[in-house]
This record gives sequence, structure tokens and C-alpha cells, in this order.
Amino acid sequence: MENFIKEDIDRINELMRLTEEDNVGEYIDSTYLKTSEQAGISDDETRRLITKTIQDAMAHNMKLVMLRPEFVTLADQMIKEYDSDLLVGTVIGFPNGDNSLGDKMDEALQAIEDGVDELDFVVDYKAFKNGDLDTIRKEVCEGTAIGIGEGLVVKWIIESAALTTDEIAGLTSLIRDIVIQCVGEQKAGNVFVKTSTGFYNSEDGGPGGATVDDVSIMSINAGPLKVKASGGIYSREDLEQMIDAGASRIGTSAGVEIIRGEKADTDY
Repeated sequence: MENFIKEDIDRINELMRLTEEDNVGEYIDSTYLKTSEQAGISDDETRRLITKTIQDAMAHNMKLVMLRPEFVTLADQMIKEYDSDLLVGTVIGFPNGDNSLGDKMDEALQAIEDGVDELDFVVDYKAFKNGDLDTIRKEVCEGTAIGIGEGLVVKWIIESAALTTDEIAGLTSLIRDIVIQCVGEQKAGNVFVKTSTGFYNSEDGGPGGATVDDVSIMSINAGPLKVKASGGIYSREDLEQMIDAGASRIGTSAGVEIIRGEKADTDY
């Protein structure tokens, strides 16, 4: 891994000084989840983007950096080198959520070994839509237990754009009940329901990320679980609307722009 050069350290220290009075970064999970193929770039370019994402998240006092599993070790090493409080999260069963339970658990255990702090599982929302609630009960209970048992935060991505309003309420409530049954109400406070992967393309061309209405519905049905809004959040106004609707964490690839009070020009 490349060591920080002096200019990197100086830039990060200055940016931390400038943003220390504004705690908006505490809400932000700075996210980069595209593969090289999806982005149309080389693996080396992807690694440089990941490195910059981690550096920027540290520099702007963000809560967490959310990366694919293969980059957890890199993030953990960089954060330790700088002695930063930045947390590392990764996605499990991403992006479709229909991996086998065994595959999801293996992926989670490897991420834990690599030093992850938070696990964002994609729930098998297709199984839910098909009425296969046993699959949901098994994966939510086992996945939550693995993460909570290691002292981690666990999030369950429900892919809200793929669900009706009633399904969003129903799946959120089901996850809530499973989590409470499996780990208890007190520990359930370290579990989130999360809106989306950011990779879902809705058939009607509507937004595939978080909406205020979806976050509100999830918030009403989640307690004591928390809500994370992700996908389509590009400005301070977007962030504030999601927080007002009940989100306590925000997943976005536009963390720097949001903190600066700008609007990102991006579709991811």
C-alpha cells in the first residue's frame, strides 16, 4: 500500500480544521461501489478512486467509508496509518441480495476478518415479494447475529424502489421483529434498515435510490432499528430532507460536495 506523502497529511489536517465545527460528516457514509467494468476504467484507476474516497472521508470527518469487500483491508490499513476515527463498511450479497445464505455468511465472516466495522447486507427482497418469509427470517437472524456478536453495526438493504409502499412497510416491520427476536431490543439499536443499493433500475424509470416518502415509511415501522437513506442524495438539501424524514445515516458518493454546500453533478 502506498504511504501517505507529506502533502496528503497537510491537506487532511487543514480540511479537518475547516470542517470541525460542522458535524454534517457524522451522518455520511462515503460510498464507492462501482466495479472497474461498471465504471469503464482500469483496476488501477479504480484503486486510485478508492484511495481518494478514503482520504477525502478522513479529511472531511465523515462517519464511514462504504466499499466493496475486496477494499476493506486497504481502507483498514490507511485508517490505521493515519490514526483516523473513520469507520469501514462493506456490502454483503451485493447488489441483488439473492445469494445463498451460506455465501452471504462466508462473505460477512471474511469482511470481519479483514477489519470491517459495519456490514450492509442486501436482504433477499425478491424472496419477500414471493412470500418466502422463511428465507428472510433465516438470513436476517443469522446475519444480524454474526455482526452484533462481533460488536459491529449491521444494516439491511431492502431495495425500496423494487417494493410497493405496503411492501416497504411490511419488510421493514418484518426485519424489525426478526432482529428483536434474535438479538434483543437493546442490541437492535445497532441495526439499520437501509433504502437501496444505488444499482437498481426501476421498470418505470423512477428513482432507484432513496425517496423522502420511503424513508418516512421505514422510519415509522423500524423502531428501535434506525434508518439509513442511500442512493440519489447529492446535496445538503437532499441530506436534510432525508434526516427530517427519519434517517440517521446517509449513504452517498457526493459526501465532499454535500459538506461544501455544493450539489454533485453525478448519476451515482
